[in-house]
Amino acid sequence: MTHDRPLLLALRALKLGDLLVAVPALKGLARTFGDHELLLAAPAWLDPIARLVPGLGGLLPTSGLDEPLSIDAGVVDIAANLHGNGPESRARISALDARLVIQHAAEHRSDPREPCWLDGIQERRRWVRLVNAFGADARENDVAILTPRTSPPLAGAVVVHVGAFYGSRQWPVERFAEVAATLAGEGERVVVTGSEADRGRAMGVVEQAGLPSSALYAGALGLDELAALVSAARLVISADTGVAHLASAYRRPSVIVFGPAPVEEWGPPPGPHIALTDAALRHGDAFADAPDPALLAVTAHDVLDASRGLLAASESIAMSVPSRSATR
Repeated sequence: MTHDRPLLLALRALKLGDLLVAVPALKGLARTFGDHELLLAAPAWLDPIARLVPGLGGLLPTSGLDEPLSIDAGVVDIAANLHGNGPESRARISALDARLVIQHAAEHRSDPREPCWLDGIQERRRWVRLVNAFGADARENDVAILTPRTSPPLAGAVVVHVGAFYGSRQWPVERFAEVAATLAGEGERVVVTGSEADRGRAMGVVEQAGLPSSALYAGALGLDELAALVSAARLVISADTGVAHLASAYRRPSVIVFGPAPVEEWGPPPGPHIALTDAALRHGDAFADAPDPALLAVTAHDVLDASRGLLAASESIAMSVPSRSATR
């Protein structure tokens, strides 16, 4: 593979939400190093979303850190470690033999610009702080991505996303169902999303909520179609997952139920988003099989109250915008 411009490779071989919280840093790199082609080393399944990040030139399929990156040493001019600060990610970056390496400091700094790693800070801020230390112009809340060319399967829906990779983030089906049934009864068009692995939970929500079978979208959408659906949604309700970050990227009103992850580190940027949790009860084990108590402390009533508030606010904003004919 040949490239017309020098390469800047950013490593973040993680999941959808991890990609989306790195968008401000990626956009900052693209903005500052515009003479470079910016590639993202990330899992191949994220390519439909990577294509929507402004300034990102492509994706280098990278399923994790177990194998070396599929690019020869010396080809990359600038390498940015947006994955972490452990020995595995540092080794993968080191093997690129790049002219400039953007990463956090190890025990002994190899570059005086390297910032120290800080625990407990907002994840978007972490990576913006890193790239800005090397002269980038990144902005923490610059999370917006492009809208897919794919038409949304439905516009103006309340998207109830039941997906969560680990059990620690799985809010109970019966609570999702209560929320879905109530909002549908109030006149909202409700659809239920998730991955193929979430289809059983999604079916449970649809059945318990008394929704039509056409409301079941789990396992039926490609990632670009899911992004299109969220971009055109009236409201998004989910646990702390990639879909919640999509709602932030498209500034769609969202209610997010947090469990093991702290809102202070992974919560949404300013906007029409409400994060619900009980931090005092948090166990914090992201890989646990059982839902975190902080997540279980959030009731269907809590989510409904937050949802109604956001829906009312969005309607108020829409009514305050003059019609095209009224401004002529």
